[in-house]
Amino acid sequence: MGFTMGLNLLLLVAMVATNILSLYHLSTTMISTKPITNPNPPVPDHLLRQLQTIRATINHLTRLQPNPSVQTTASNIPSDLLLYTQLSPIASACRHHPDLLHQYMNYTPFSVCPQLSSAAAEPLILRGCHPLPRRRCFSPTPSKLPSSLPTNPFSPVPENAILWSNYKCKTFDCLNPDLGFDLKKEKLKFLSYKTDLDLPISQLTDIVKKSKNVLRIALDIGGGTGTFAAQMKQENVTVITTTMSIGAPYNEAAALRGLIPLHVPLQQRLPVFDGVLDLVRCGRAVNRWIPAQSLEFLLYDVDRVLRGGEMGSREEDGYKWCEEWRSLFDCSFTKASFKMMMILLPFFFVLQVRIKE
Repeated sequence: MGFTMGLNLLLLVAMVATNILSLYHLSTTMISTKPITNPNPPVPDHLLRQLQTIRATINHLTRLQPNPSVQTTASNIPSDLLLYTQLSPIASACRHHPDLLHQYMNYTPFSVCPQLSSAAAEPLILRGCHPLPRRRCFSPTPSKLPSSLPTNPFSPVPENAILWSNYKCKTFDCLNPDLGFDLKKEKLKFLSYKTDLDLPISQLTDIVKKSKNVLRIALDIGGGTGTFAAQMKQENVTVITTTMSIGAPYNEAAALRGLIPLHVPLQQRLPVFDGVLDLVRCGRAVNRWIPAQSLEFLLYDVDRVLRGGEMGSREEDGYKWCEEWRSLFDCSFTKASFKMMMILLPFFFVLQVRIKE
């Protein structure tokens, strides 16, 4: 209400100023005693600039100010969006993208969610509008569901179990095999050395055993289709994978492989309680493009969810890790809180183990 009144007041002031300037210009030309040599004298530059500024302001305010005739229509603001705001708060970033938010909430309650509205979910999350508002519509399902699902995470995934309408590709063959959808290729990942910085899962489990520790539950940040979780499943380790379905069905593929995907963006606080995880892995999403301060918040959030343990050796190892990380990502953080960290960069991923006092 206050925002609308303010816009109306600014619009009124701009219109009054325009009229005053116009009257001033007319009065000065009428009382002039000089003979008029040109029936249409040029307007002074300073007056043109002022008029252009006022005109631009009016146009801007007009775009911000909704049309009263349109404002009263039911199609402007979805009814369920108005209802939901009375029941639960919405992320503050959502108000910066009203068009996408209205598209997402534009549906008929108690019916099937339209494809156009569901397509706005991913762009909203990437713009910080998360968690998304709940909706009272039924999620669409594939027309032909598979008769059975694979129990082996590296078995072929049925394509007819995925709604391809939200993606450009309509089959797995259309997708880039390096994106994690070629399961024959994925079956070989994390099992052997490719570079000196690689840490195969077999060596990781040996480190855990030698340190008399235990590895039971883990989190894979930006894990794509969940290949790391699939490999760790063979070691009886439960791994939850955070992933986004940007341009490809990552969440759907991970779930069809019998893994647990979390539809969580990188900027969100990890949805895990403090000190409950044995291991956190950061996938390709955590790399040089992340601003230094955002990376610090992420790493300290990783530290928050990791439990105390005995994996690690000397405090100097943690210092060395910090120096290597800073040289790669140009970030700094307090070293005193870390005893041991191991950095692995075959796919720009970090395997972090922390010892708590």
